[in-house]
This record gives sequence, C-alpha cells and structure tokens, in this order.
Amino acid sequence: MSESTKAPETASLAQASERNPADQGVLDVLVIGAGVTGIYQLYRAREEGFSAQLIEAGTGVGGTWYWNRYPQARFDSESYTYGYLFSKELWEEWEWSEHFAGQPEIERYFNHVVDRFDLRRHISFGTKVTSAVWDEPSGTWAVRTEDGTERRARFVVAATGILSVPFIPDIPGRADFRGEQHHTGRWPKTPVDFAGKRVAQIGTGSSGVQIVPAIADEVASITVYQKVADWLTPLNNRPITPEEQADLKANFESIRDTLNTSVSGFLHQITMRSGLEDTPEQRQEFYEQKWNSPGFTKLSEHYYDMTTNPTVNEEFCAFIAAKIRSIVKDPATAEKLIPKGHGYGGRRPPFGTGYYEAYNKPNVHLVDINETPIIRITETGIETAEGVHEADIIIWATGYDFGTGALNRLGVQGRAGLPLKEYWADGPSTYLGVATAGFPNFFFPGGPHGALGNNPRYSGDQVDYVMDVLVQARDRGHDVVEVTAAAEEEWTNLVNDSEGQSSFLKSSYFYGANIPGKAIKQLLNPTGRWKLQELINESAENDFPAFSFAKADRKQD
Repeated sequence: MSESTKAPETASLAQASERNPADQGVLDVLVIGAGVTGIYQLYRAREEGFSAQLIEAGTGVGGTWYWNRYPQARFDSESYTYGYLFSKELWEEWEWSEHFAGQPEIERYFNHVVDRFDLRRHISFGTKVTSAVWDEPSGTWAVRTEDGTERRARFVVAATGILSVPFIPDIPGRADFRGEQHHTGRWPKTPVDFAGKRVAQIGTGSSGVQIVPAIADEVASITVYQKVADWLTPLNNRPITPEEQADLKANFESIRDTLNTSVSGFLHQITMRSGLEDTPEQRQEFYEQKWNSPGFTKLSEHYYDMTTNPTVNEEFCAFIAAKIRSIVKDPATAEKLIPKGHGYGGRRPPFGTGYYEAYNKPNVHLVDINETPIIRITETGIETAEGVHEADIIIWATGYDFGTGALNRLGVQGRAGLPLKEYWADGPSTYLGVATAGFPNFFFPGGPHGALGNNPRYSGDQVDYVMDVLVQARDRGHDVVEVTAAAEEEWTNLVNDSEGQSSFLKSSYFYGANIPGKAIKQLLNPTGRWKLQELINESAENDFPAFSFAKADRKQD
C-alpha cells in the first residue's frame, strides 16, 4: 500500500450528480465487508473525494478477526506486517504487544483505525447483503439487505474476504445433538465455558491446532477428529521488546518500502542457495534453525528450492517427523500426527504452540477418521466405527469455502441478470483478481486470483489499483467501467497455467477441494506479487486498456 494523498480538487461523482437528477441518492462507492481490505477501501475512496459507505453483516469491524474469536486465535503473520502502512502516524502510535498478536488485540487495532480516521460514521453494521443487481439504464447497482433496505451505488466493491464462509461437512444427525456446537469462524462473543466439559473437535487446520492446547487443561476431555495431518511447526511467538518497538518506529519508511515490494508480503529474506549446496550435516543444522524461527519463515526464508527439490523437501519432512516422534510420547499417536502423501508446502502449513505436547496429556485423544470414520452425530456425541464418544460441546474446525464462497452468496447479478455464481460455476474468471467481465462497476479486491502470501499486502495493492481505475473514470467523465472479456481470459489462463509455480496441491482448499461439488480450480495467484504489481503498473501507465469506459444512458422507466 502506498501513502495516500488528500482528495483531489476534481469533482467527485457525487458532486456531478447534483447536475443530474437521475443520480440523486446514488452513492459513488458502496463497500461490502469491514475486514482489513474493506476498511482500507473505504478510507481510500473517501480520501479521493468519493461519497462512500461500507456495510457489514457483523456488529463490529475486523472481518476474519471479528468472527474468529475462539481461544488463542491469533496471527501467524507478524503483527506489524499485517497492519496498515498508509499512515506513519498510525504506525507510530499503535504498539503491537506480540510478534503474533491474539484476536482481542487485533480487533482493538481495527477499531482504533476506524475511529482514528473517522470512518465509523460511514459504516452500517448488522447489514447483510441479500442481492446486488446491475441496473443497465442507470448504470448503477441496486443492493438489497436482509432488512429489506435498498441502496443504490455507482460502484460496488465487495471486500468480502476469502475466509469468511464457514464450511461444516454434511454429517448425518448434526441437528440432533443436544449440546453446544460452534464453528471457529462463527465463535460467540460470550466466552464458551469449557470447564469440566467433554469436547469433540472435528478438524486440525490452522484454527484447530490453536484451540487444542488452549483448552486442554480446562476440559474434562477433548477428542480430536483428524482427516488430514499437516506439517505443523512452532509459531515461536514472543512479546515485542522495547528495543524492537523503537526499531520498528525508527524504520517505518524502510519497512513500508520493503513490505510494498516483497513478493511474500513479509519482512523475510529467502535463502538464496539450494539445499544441495550444503552438506547433510549443514542441512540438519539449518532445519533446526528453521524449527526455532518464527511463523512463515519456515517457507519464506528456507532454501529457495525446498518446495521443488524432492531430496530437500523429503529431508525436511523427515526432520519434522523426528521432532513429532520426540515430542509425542505415544508412538501410535505420533504416527497419526505425521502427514502422509504430501510434503511440506503441499498444503497451507499451520503454526502452533504446544499442539504436539497436548497429546501427552491423559485427557487429550486423537482419532484418525480415515481409520475410524465418523458415522453420525447423535444426541449425546459422535458415533464412529468404534462406538459413541460422549460430548458436551462440538467444535467445528473444518475451514471455509475459500476464495469464492462469500462472493457467490451475495446474490450478484450482472448484465442481463447473469448471476455471478452461475458465471463462476466452473471456477472464477477474473482480471488481476479484482474484476470480472459482464459485471460493470463491480470489484472484489482480496478475492480469488489475488494473493500468494501475506493477504493484506496483496489486497492493498488491489485496492490502490481499483481506486486508480475509479479516479480515471471520474477524470474522463465516465461512470460505467467494465473489464474486457479478452483481458479477463488472458489473466485467468495465466493463473491456471501457472499452477506449477505454487507448491500447493489440488487436494487443498486453495483449489476448493474441501467443498463437495465445487469446481477444482485455482483460487490463488501462483504468478506471485511481482507479476501482479508489474501488470498493475503497466495498466496504469497505459490508461487501463483492459477496461472499457462509458457513460450510462440513464434512461428511466
């Protein structure tokens, strides 16, 4: 994200509407979603002089970090690399307490931002979108919400996020369970009372591995149902020292510049040598360093060929497997926790604290559902091939309908009433992960085909690009903007044909493989941030050739 400037003197679309009665009551920009991307989009739109509002289904800001408030929910990207970079004053006045902040602190940060920049008065909470329909004659969108209200906007920016629609597998009997059930992505604001309870947790991804050690000492028992083991490594979180705080403040400009160009979106430096350049002994020492390093550095500061060189990848996996066996005392449990069938980086790696150690507690049990399948949910627990495991609480740590889930549920209809969900039935088609043909004036930064790293850094690039397009339209006196089918096809083909540049397997949720019936298609941007930024800069320098600009005819019935 770049430093923002104050609103230009060029008349906004809202000002222009004063000269056109057909535009009365029409917003310039309506943003959907108050997560990290939506807040920045609202900020940028208002700074550029557009009339802009944001609507949010929840009762507070934060997006993912509003809904995911389960025990020990926290970043696994460094806190200061996730936050905003558009204001040096914001950077200097906010101090993150930990390298990987927890959910309560993250939520406080987003609330601080919207109040610091006077954005709250432009946000409507508890406002869930049920439909967004393109109106051809007026060149506007009619957006309806659950309460029956209709809003009209020239441009709609759906900043609905890629991890915002919880997925719960269709297991028979779920409605019969008489205890509590909670999905990690819709955790209640009132703390869940785990004291002395029998807990069943289904799922062992990024949220599941955080919860288990967080509640293990509180519950009577917790039985974890695992479908796929992942290569978990330690998060290695710790407080940010006063010296580190001072360095962060003193080096804002260099940190901002690095994060604005980093391919990963982190302050990490890739190790520019092959693993085979080191001796076996040197590699083992290097793997030990990675085990003790923070978060994503296991991927982003590893040997550059760790995910592509089978020898190095298999050796690193063997190193992690040995760690698991050394930590988990029961050999049978340890073997269940060691992934089979994929190497490190084949799936999104989770990072945890005390996860493996938790299985040494007598009240923590692991069930491999490939060996012992779940048959049904009963009134009192979970029935498997071995019988019924009684439970008071079921935790669904079963992930999300990634990438397109939220967009496909907005009820978006483009030209000729074409539903976005239908248009994307075989997988998303986008241009730079921000727009799709046949849906004028509709943008979705932070959606599919955008990121391959620290999400806010990628989506920040996209928000800035969307604003450049909208300013261009305003300066030209145009109010209908649409990406061409040719540009969309070129980018989508590039994304799909570049899957070899990513280590993620087609069996992962990055391809939608976790959702029954969903098309298995690329949902990330395997070309990476440098390619995205290259095309964004090229587009801006050449007056946005991928878009057509026009005037609405404003014919009214």
